[in-house]
Amino acid sequence: MTDTTTPNPRAKRPRSQQQRSRPAAPPPQQQRTREIHPVLEKLFELYPKMFGAQFLPLKLGAFQDLLAENPDTFKREELKVALGLHARSTRYLECVAAGHLRHNLQGEPVEPVAPEHVHHAIMEVFRRRQARSKEDLRPKVRARLVAAIEASGLSREEYAERTRTQDEAANALLDEAFAELAVQTAKREALMRAFEASGKSVEQFAEMYGMNPADVAQAVERTRRAGAAQPQ
Repeated sequence: MTDTTTPNPRAKRPRSQQQRSRPAAPPPQQQRTREIHPVLEKLFELYPKMFGAQFLPLKLGAFQDLLAENPDTFKREELKVALGLHARSTRYLECVAAGHLRHNLQGEPVEPVAPEHVHHAIMEVFRRRQARSKEDLRPKVRARLVAAIEASGLSREEYAERTRTQDEAANALLDEAFAELAVQTAKREALMRAFEASGKSVEQFAEMYGMNPADVAQAVERTRRAGAAQPQ
């Protein structure tokens, strides 16, 4: 007897066929396009040295300068929003954290960034990168903080007064940086005493102890500079 059963069009198809019939998902860049604020695009056009491929810290008062130079181009509130986006971007924070000088709109250096601004930029960049990384980035941020503390020319107390916050984790990292700097300073001072007692040149002293002459010269210079900066 011949089977005359009619196939059920609603019957489930094999999973493999279901998967093949689904439309492919659009590439990530098509799912969400990141839009650039139109004011930032205009700033790039007018001031490519400051808002172009490489960011530089803006001088204090840049907002007022932009309004004064472009009274018919920017609206105050829109410019404020755009500059806020710019200043909070990781790229901008990174250039502040690096300790670059502040620049005017023509890209000319005019003033240093305050130590507390450098410090807080370092910490914010660290937080953002640590949130995306499985690696423990604390050793790297400690090294950056040590360099920033030394570059500031401030005492430990002065630096701490400017940079401590209510964030206990950030304060703990700062204390670790202070401790690391103290160890480095003690080593440089011990090397300096040995160098002065030896009566040798930098090259001779380095050869005696199997050290790199450049490292010895740098340690001697930094120790002398630190001593000269101390109040008499």
